[in-house]
Amino acid sequence: MSIGGYGAPDGDTPLGEALSTTVLHSGALAGGVYLLPAAEPVLVLAAVCGVPVVTAAPWQRVAVSASGPLSEAVREDHLVWVGRQEDLARLYPTAAAGMPYRFALAFAPLHGVRRWGALALVWPASHPPSLTRRERGHILSSARRITQVLDRSAAPWRIPGQPLSVPLHRPDPDPAQTGLAAADLVQRLPVGALGLDLEGRITYLNEAGARLLGGSAERLLGTLPWQAVPWLDAPVHEEHYRTAVFSREPVAYTALRPPDQWLDFRLYPDGSGISALISPSPHHQPAQAPPPRVSGAPPGGAPGAAGTGRIHQLIHLAAALSQTVTVADVVSVVADQILPAFGAQGMVVSIAEAGRLRITGHRGYDPRAVARLDGLPLDTDLTPAGHVLRSGVPAFYTDLAEVTRACPRASALSGKQAWAFLPLVVSDRRVGCCILSFDQPRPFTASDRAVLVSLGGLIAQALDRALLYDAKHDLAHGLQQILLPVALPAVPGLDVAARYLPAARGMDIGGDFYDLIRLGDTTAAAVIGDVQGHNITAAALMGQVRTAVHATAGATPGEVLARTDRVLADLGPDLFVSCLYIHIDLAGRRLHLASAGHPPPLLYSASPTPGTRVLDVDPGPLLGIGMGIEPVYPVTTAPMLPGSVLALYTDGLVETPRTSLTESITALADHLTGNGHRPLDDLAESLLHHTVPRHAHTDDIALLLLHSR
Repeated sequence: MSIGGYGAPDGDTPLGEALSTTVLHSGALAGGVYLLPAAEPVLVLAAVCGVPVVTAAPWQRVAVSASGPLSEAVREDHLVWVGRQEDLARLYPTAAAGMPYRFALAFAPLHGVRRWGALALVWPASHPPSLTRRERGHILSSARRITQVLDRSAAPWRIPGQPLSVPLHRPDPDPAQTGLAAADLVQRLPVGALGLDLEGRITYLNEAGARLLGGSAERLLGTLPWQAVPWLDAPVHEEHYRTAVFSREPVAYTALRPPDQWLDFRLYPDGSGISALISPSPHHQPAQAPPPRVSGAPPGGAPGAAGTGRIHQLIHLAAALSQTVTVADVVSVVADQILPAFGAQGMVVSIAEAGRLRITGHRGYDPRAVARLDGLPLDTDLTPAGHVLRSGVPAFYTDLAEVTRACPRASALSGKQAWAFLPLVVSDRRVGCCILSFDQPRPFTASDRAVLVSLGGLIAQALDRALLYDAKHDLAHGLQQILLPVALPAVPGLDVAARYLPAARGMDIGGDFYDLIRLGDTTAAAVIGDVQGHNITAAALMGQVRTAVHATAGATPGEVLARTDRVLADLGPDLFVSCLYIHIDLAGRRLHLASAGHPPPLLYSASPTPGTRVLDVDPGPLLGIGMGIEPVYPVTTAPMLPGSVLALYTDGLVETPRTSLTESITALADHLTGNGHRPLDDLAESLLHHTVPRHAHTDDIALLLLHSR
């Protein structure tokens, strides 16, 4: 049966009664029941109590696989408690981006004859950060009671299109507390006074309130102010209301009534609704002609910071952080997008390393101040950064006096006037600290703090991921640099130039390699190859292939590749390697080539007429392919006249989007024909620049040029 059909439309159903009783007896400000449909792994909000349905709309559907407390409670079948917003940002940064409010949360699984879903409860931020044993027992017993209601249903449940709105049955107020005297008192006030229910509808307003909103009481009563008043039709006003409902804390902001009147709004919530006071803003007089600001921007706040709604703002910043790869990327997003969004003038991002705070990026600070702050121990009392990171609790200082009380020497370091210190913590791992600073004193409202705490969780997650990437990249790059030849040997009669170009940003180091082996006064071996993959394993295997080739160099090219293949078969790396081995006979002016699935080399000749040909080498199988039979690598012979240039390369040089490999190799040969007369180092740069500007190369490039004098 459907939940809506289980009882009356007002939510007076067994499920509604159980949910209402749970919310009332637990002291929570709101609660909800999420059900799990049998057909899809998505939790759907089926009933909500204590707040209007529209308020919970952003969280109406949550994937079971999502990284959040609700999904974890269902997947792991245990109670999940989040006592502070800081804990939400630390443990579930992605979920915190969608819930930038200061409250406590509990999620209990509903598991009976089947896995039904979960019970969600919300408390204001005033709740202690930990559950008592009695509260935990009450939540679990309430979850069992709701589970029994679901188990006892005679017909299957069908989840409605909209959640069921369950009324919270509180004792009726004493009629003696209401009356004409109270109404007369409010009417005499010089400021606008409004009463809003938990749905956001206007239940009362005095004459001053109607005048400031620009309408009559008869027209405004029973309406939503952001729908009935045109100049309040912006997401930020509904967002301020939602903040007050969830946090149960006062919310203040400023809005512009066209054409030039600024009004201060102050919202005072409790369990029955919201009282709102409206008055002309003393900070903005019409004669001052203030610069245009997005409606809802608080005094001293960033223009436009709140105008798009805090959730939309966090989603935008989360998207930017999700695109970051390196630590430098994270620092750039913080500096270029987060600073302007909050009107900050300074930024410092530090990482915790070996018991110290190492600054990885900064903006708006004197380099001398940065040098003094870099490398401070975590227990420093010079700034609040160390204490913030150790405790995991952010700190906000609105002026010099506040920060001086906490750290007397901090105020003299930077010349800033206000600070937000955000700990960057992922699970229980201290990643670092992000500091936003302001040139002027700045108040931090509950809304500001909630957004910044959620943002800190996102920055921590991005920075932690970037640190891991940088560490892996540096390790692979260092390994590859060690394994590649530092210098190629001098061979009489042969000039050599080599280049290695890493893949474009966002890719790991690959396994491209090259080498030149001197076999005698008139003989040498040139080798180039490409290990499958872009990781440390590929770089390590590249070193093993080079070692195997060195050990067998001097044998025929086919035998060198066959022996190297046997070495790889013994190692069992599960990676393939393309390789080209060339025996160079300078006395006989001959090349003897064998290929293991590698792109063919190019041979430029200056006489009788300049030209380049693609050497047709019969390819053998890739090294390490493990077909169970002894591979055969045919040997091809070609002349190498004096003045010739032999070009060996990996596929990164000729892989071009929407172009066949044959066309790319032909274009490279044509470029070599036109530039083969240039000095060898200049020619190497020319060949790289011919390819790289044409596309963002996603593979490493190795190039080896050999010139026969």
